[in-house]
Amino acid sequence: MKLEGKKVGFAMTGSFCTFKSTIPKIRLLVEKGADVVPIMSFNAYSLDTKFGKAQDFIDEIENITKKKIIHTITDAEPIRT
Repeated sequence: MKLEGKKVGFAMTGSFCTFKSTIPKIRLLVEKGADVVPIMSFNAYSLDTKFGKAQDFIDEIENITKKKIIHTITDAEPIRT
């Protein structure tokens, strides 16, 4: 599948133990030319856990995608398919 120019919504929820293995998948999508829109649930965006600090994950994802993470209902409302 060609990803060049495709918009991909990538949502992360509370499965914190998967974050470190999931973030490289975001990078791969971007490298393949996808326009990745990062989305995180309230808990994923807000909670520090034994798997890492929320802000560290936020910084890394925003650095990869060059976009602010959608993390509120208000921000998510304009999303269309």
